Amino acid sequence: MTKASDIFTLKNANNVEVSFIGRGGQIVGIKVPDAKGEIADVVVGYETVDAALAGDAYFGALCGRYANRIVNGQFELDGEKFQLEINNGPNHLHGGVDGFNLRVWEVEPYADPKFAQAYKLSLVSPDGDQKYPGELTVSVVYGLTDDNEFVIDYTAETTKTTIINLTSHAYFNMKGAGTGTVENHELQLNASKYTPIDGEIGTVTGEIAEVKGTAMDFVDGKTIGEACNSDDEQVKLVDGIDHNFVIDGYDGSLKLAARLKDLDSGREMEVYTDQPGVQIYTGSHFDSSETGKLGAPIEKWGGVALETQIFPDAPNKDNFPNAVLKPGETYKHTCVYKFIL
Repeated sequence: MTKASDIFTLKNANNVEVSFIGRGGQIVGIKVPDAKGEIADVVVGYETVDAALAGDAYFGALCGRYANRIVNGQFELDGEKFQLEINNGPNHLHGGVDGFNLRVWEVEPYADPKFAQAYKLSLVSPDGDQKYPGELTVSVVYGLTDDNEFVIDYTAETTKTTIINLTSHAYFNMKGAGTGTVENHELQLNASKYTPIDGEIGTVTGEIAEVKGTAMDFVDGKTIGEACNSDDEQVKLVDGIDHNFVIDGYDGSLKLAARLKDLDSGREMEVYTDQPGVQIYTGSHFDSSETGKLGAPIEKWGGVALETQIFPDAPNKDNFPNAVLKPGETYKHTCVYKFIL
């Protein structure tokens, strides 16, 4: 039986290490060398497991049943209305107050020749859990390859028609957690469109807008600081970026979604996914009140989350991708964080 504090580590031949704990499958560290072989932990978080268990439970964790926001916590399936918990302004976020990030997942070694090392995480969410319909059986494989790819493979099945959107909520700082902000990180997104947010609604409106001419244009790459320090109204709403980007050419196959590079250390990461969106969040709620890695305060814009996903509030938006899972179907989602050494 896995305990909340149990820690597991994946290692490959190139000194890349990924560590996570039983609670929430929470990624507590990813160690990556730079071109000179200097190793840094590139995931924002805490120095110890005890601190991670006492701190922000979203850091590096698996989020569900529905990651991101559902407006007013309401959705309808087959004529039946469902009311979820409200835990983020007027909306439901990441499964509510008892999301998958707080559950202790059952963890066991997983053998697959494509991985240098892998673990399988399992969870059964009962019918009615978080006020969602259907018993949901979830499996997540964390695998690390010798090509420096950290692969997250999700699968889930349900006993009743339900909605689902799972993601991983790690915040990355490629210079190293605790070494400052990500303002000098260059971000490139394979996304010429995004879903604007409304201040009163607290999330998306259903609009899909062009990024061209806005601070959200990362098509050719630019620093995160250039966007976060702009006067763009969308940026001002959340004091940075907390937006879903629409991945160009989405067809359900694995595609490059993002590139993130620290211009100081040269460490670089590519993000691949078979999902239609990626939420970019620059951690604007970090206020330096918590102590993180290297004994440094966790400061505003100290890391950036790249959460591959279905769009926020998709169950209520006919023009957004499908988030409904029916009995007999299998939800599948792959996300790859590839470190360029």
